[in-house]
Amino acid sequence: MKKYQFKKIDAFTTGLSSGNPAGCVYLNAKDEITTEEMQKIATDLKGFVNEVIYLFPENDTYFLKYYSSECEVDFCGHGTIAIMYDFIKNNPLLQNKPEINIRVKDEILSVKNNIVKDNSIYIYAPSPKYLTTNLTIDDIAIALNIEKSMIDLKYKIDLINGGLNTLIVSIKDLEYCLTVLPDQAELRKFCLNNNIDIILIFTENVFYKENNFRTRVFAPKFGYLEDPATGSGNAAFGYYLLKEKLWDGKKLIIEQSSNKNTPNIVKLTSSINNNNLHILFGGSAIVRIAGEYILY
Repeated sequence: MKKYQFKKIDAFTTGLSSGNPAGCVYLNAKDEITTEEMQKIATDLKGFVNEVIYLFPENDTYFLKYYSSECEVDFCGHGTIAIMYDFIKNNPLLQNKPEINIRVKDEILSVKNNIVKDNSIYIYAPSPKYLTTNLTIDDIAIALNIEKSMIDLKYKIDLINGGLNTLIVSIKDLEYCLTVLPDQAELRKFCLNNNIDIILIFTENVFYKENNFRTRVFAPKFGYLEDPATGSGNAAFGYYLLKEKLWDGKKLIIEQSSNKNTPNIVKLTSSINNNNLHILFGGSAIVRIAGEYILY
């Protein structure tokens, strides 16, 4: 039997919306855990959280690993927001540090601490990879189970990696966007066959006028249909907006989810880091459950 410090944390919410749940496991130098055990915990929590995030302390950084119920995940934005917001807020040594470094695979990313200023932290998204796709509007409409007339052709369909390979598709208006309901099994096949991790649909029509875009993200590859609030997907969307010259890189507020009037809120901004332009995605988080995870 092994015991680990565990919290269930909802990211991208201050409590008014549902947020995106993450299982957070905090490890220390004496803790031992195998890849099989990390996968088992994530599988056991299927339906309860979308991903489980493991935090390992290193010399000058914190190493993060991510697992869905199906497999290890390269990067999980909402999980990073959840675990690092909580970790910084409750660690006296980190509370006044403006930036904290984390390691994701072999890349060092910075976490910007804005908890005192606006009750948020911001994550430097991984460097973008601009991919190519030969998918047609008909292919995408069939995969999303929508009429192709719902797709807004004034915006380019694109495939960009901001942590995960993200297919980006514009929908004509908010009502259309809210009604999209793909078949999970069919969409999973579509994603696996086309090297797609997640699909982000967006519209410039929003429910709250102070916000800039509404997005929804589908992630059947990872064992669930929809992600209610997504760091990596919206980071890819930010890189898309910059590429298409639709955004100046200043603060952007995104509504996400299928809930019309209580969406989750993801904040984007940009910064020059090591002579490269990076997207930062940010938000706050709420702890719902705290205790121990007992692994037999």
